[in-house]
Amino acid sequence: MPDFKSLIGKLNVFKDNSALLLPVIIVAVAGLIFIPTQLLSGNLRGQIAERSVSTGARVRSEIERAVPREQWKKEAERQLLYGNDANQITLLARQSTQRELLSYKIFPEPKDLSALIFKEFGQRFRSGIEELLTLVNARECPTDAELERGLQNSLSRSSPGRGYLTGTSTPYSRTSSFGRFSTKSSEVEATIIDEICRERAQSASVYANPADLSGYEFWGGYKYIDTGRKESIENCWYYQSAYWVIEDVVDTIGAMNSGSKSTLTSPVKRLLRVSFTTSEGTYKSYRRSSAAWGPAQKTGGGDKPMYVLSIGQGLTEPCTGRYCNDDIDVIHFNVVVEVGAKAVLPFMEKLCSGKQHKFKGFTGDEQERPFKHNQITILESKIRPIDREDQTHALYRYGDEPVVELDLICEYIFNKKGYDEIKPESVKTALKGGAQTTSTTGR
Repeated sequence: MPDFKSLIGKLNVFKDNSALLLPVIIVAVAGLIFIPTQLLSGNLRGQIAERSVSTGARVRSEIERAVPREQWKKEAERQLLYGNDANQITLLARQSTQRELLSYKIFPEPKDLSALIFKEFGQRFRSGIEELLTLVNARECPTDAELERGLQNSLSRSSPGRGYLTGTSTPYSRTSSFGRFSTKSSEVEATIIDEICRERAQSASVYANPADLSGYEFWGGYKYIDTGRKESIENCWYYQSAYWVIEDVVDTIGAMNSGSKSTLTSPVKRLLRVSFTTSEGTYKSYRRSSAAWGPAQKTGGGDKPMYVLSIGQGLTEPCTGRYCNDDIDVIHFNVVVEVGAKAVLPFMEKLCSGKQHKFKGFTGDEQERPFKHNQITILESKIRPIDREDQTHALYRYGDEPVVELDLICEYIFNKKGYDEIKPESVKTALKGGAQTTSTTGR
């Protein structure tokens, strides 16, 4: 047992030093409180760090990321914009194929039983091509007859009373059947010919002949009796597509040559060809006589657009991988132009750029609306140098800059929903069966 007597005796020390009693008690009590306090505080710090601090950090983070009370309205607006964008894209794709028609009497099935509606379509096709070329100030190089008259007038003025053609000789010779004037002409006659050609170049923005554009010659020799109603409707359908393609090509040339009134300064010098075949037998890059313009096509459909139904069926294997499906129709075409060397890339870019057109409905009597279309993609390109000394260029004047021949194979996309309502049933049936309706010259 504790010795209380001795303990009390020791405490008697404080009887003599009563001033020390209070501090000793305070120290003792402090010691008793300090130790558990340290233990408790360590545990409390851990709990605070684990719970309060981390919770506070999460709260601050959530506060920073907290969605405003009205955020759902903003999100709804954004989703609506996304939806509108998708709808707008669909609408623009559809509008791109809603184009003006050459005739509103034929598609999808003509109500008029007269064959004159097909002849009228052909006339509008040809006059439309001529008007397009007139708008871009396109002309051909001087014809043989124009050169003959120019030579005769010049020589008559320089030598009064002297006829142009005397004896059995002629002042120039021709090469083959293309009316080329050879180097056998005298120096004076060559100078006169050069001046006539230069005057033509200064009066035209680009060289072009409508007979080099697909369909122009076909409709010039069209006869209903050689085709029949079904094939005539199909021909009109395919050549309507051809007209849209030609329109875009000519519009591209007009945009490139804007501000230029002479082939000597125009970026695009000459339009050689717009075709839907690359067969060597249907095209040669030289001027032909008036009787030799265009491929030999009369009533068989000739050089017209055909739908690409598989990868290997077009004019080239498409890098886009596109061919006809449930959403789009695809055709390929070939365009060949002579351009300044610096205009190659700008021409390609302009050809594939967006263009505007007007639409009055497929009946032609609705309010006119401005639409946009951008349907061309270049699949293949070739560039060939121009030898100006060659006889094929003897009557053309291109100016001083280097000129090249640009040969492009392109694809043209149609949105089915945009024009299926007027597509002839025979064409729809043929496409569903994976076959073309009429034959055409292959690659």
